[in-house]
Amino acid sequence: MKKLGLIAATAVMSVSVTGTAMASATLDAVKERGYVQCGVTTGVPGYSNPDDKGNWKGMDVDVCRGVAAATLGDADKVKYIPLNAKERFTALQSGEIDMLSRVTTWTLTRDSSLGLNFAGVTYYDGQGFMINKNLGVKSALELDGASLCIQSGTTTELNAADYFRANKMQFEPVVFDTADQTVKGFEAGRCDVLTSDQSQLYALRIKLAKPDSAMVLPEIISKEPLGPVVRQGDDGWFNIVKWSLFAMINAEEMGLTSGNIDSKMKNSSPALDRFVGKEGIKGSGLGLSDDWAYQIVKQVGSYGEAFDRNLGMGSPLKIERGLNALWNKGGLQYAPPIR
Repeated sequence: MKKLGLIAATAVMSVSVTGTAMASATLDAVKERGYVQCGVTTGVPGYSNPDDKGNWKGMDVDVCRGVAAATLGDADKVKYIPLNAKERFTALQSGEIDMLSRVTTWTLTRDSSLGLNFAGVTYYDGQGFMINKNLGVKSALELDGASLCIQSGTTTELNAADYFRANKMQFEPVVFDTADQTVKGFEAGRCDVLTSDQSQLYALRIKLAKPDSAMVLPEIISKEPLGPVVRQGDDGWFNIVKWSLFAMINAEEMGLTSGNIDSKMKNSSPALDRFVGKEGIKGSGLGLSDDWAYQIVKQVGSYGEAFDRNLGMGSPLKIERGLNALWNKGGLQYAPPIR
């Protein structure tokens, strides 16, 4: 009987703990301040770039907006802080920003030695090379002796060095602080090749005065899983950022969009009821309102919507989904279930 009583007491404790949110100093600060401070690039089309009216747009921007919708109920309550590659981690570590959503690659070193946590993968990418068509090169294996425009403080420096050494080739690095400086250096002829994540190469190419003068070579020389980053030590905030991204991915899998979620709710299902906060754990596990996921989809959209308008066929970049298709459509995008 004592054992049965202990088991019953443990079960009651488990139930009470399950629905309890972890305390989050960052969430408290965001609510008191009234907006999310999000670190972004200094300007990379498709990811984070201000339009001609100064409004920030892009895939990374939509992740920030999703977190604001979840935490504050308003996707527009974000302050965007442009950071170059060398500044980004210090800004997060120091508390200048609440989260970093800035084409940042998840690596062992960054995950284990900087006091940071990656909260998922927004885009599965890989490093490539862009050349001027006049160079007459068809493969990266023909780049022996080339000069490479590289942005400092990124994984591209080490990747390029590894690739050239493995293929017994030499190169001359020409290093710049920002993506804009890098593409301008390439356009001015200060280097033969611009190297970066392949999706960024397509984004930087449209910044050229003559985009058709450049081409991206077929080789991909690295794995570059890009995603949002938070400080270690605040598990409650880590969960919020992580599940905000997961909500966007799950929404696409469920066929939900900003335009149809209201009509879908009229013919609901158990899975949809859990998603919009009518059943299940609702928002209590994250310390958010019950409709946190609904607000993300209604105000920002699903992952598929964000991809299409920022990077895909609805954008100037016209990037195929590829590895970034959902897991059930031949890609790698997969999110744990909301239940």
